Amino acid sequence: MPRVKRSTKRSDRRKKILKRASGYFLTKSKLYQAAQEAVERAMKFSYIGRKQKKRQYRSLWIVRINAAAQLNGLNYSLLINGLKKAGVELDRKVLADIAVNDAAGFTALVAQAKATLSTAAAA
Repeated sequence: MPRVKRSTKRSDRRKKILKRASGYFLTKSKLYQAAQEAVERAMKFSYIGRKQKKRQYRSLWIVRINAAAQLNGLNYSLLINGLKKAGVELDRKVLADIAVNDAAGFTALVAQAKATLSTAAAA
């Protein structure tokens, strides 16, 4: 049987973990076991954070849309309902951008939503 030395694989794996842990406090950046735990924990939080970032942006867009809608005499819920009934298929990201950068365009969208809601209520 040939002789197998596993040191390169082992040291490579350990080096990878310690490189990821560089900059961590005290033993977390120097000792393998502590570094491995810290890196696993950090990876878990970064995964969760990537999901939370999407939620937080959507929430920010909704706040911006609601603020702009209330300036035009409508609340968020009625605005979205009116736009859906009017067949306007703009997502919240685009609506928030229009609300911040193009007040006249947003006012036109609100007017369209109001008109659709008033015709739906009359019918």
